[in-house]
Amino acid sequence: MSDQDLMENELLVVKGVCDLYMHGAIESTTAEVHAAFQDALETSLNIQNKLYNLMAEKGWYKTCEAEQQKIDQAKQKFTANS
Repeated sequence: MSDQDLMENELLVVKGVCDLYMHGAIESTTAEVHAAFQDALETSLNIQNKLYNLMAEKGWYKTCEAEQQKIDQAKQKFTANS
């Protein structure tokens, strides 16, 4: 397994953890539990950001710009629904 494969897997795991912590914070019933999930989410988001930046630096996570037409279509779609 290459370093790129390992980092991609780790990024996927961290994204999943962030999702779980977010839902835990949303569904928490006490302020203490909410705060614990919120703190864990913030830590996980920071880890995710560091992984993403490292992968982007190495050229392993490429992004492309969205076409203006697609942006306008999405904007119209969601404006019409509100």
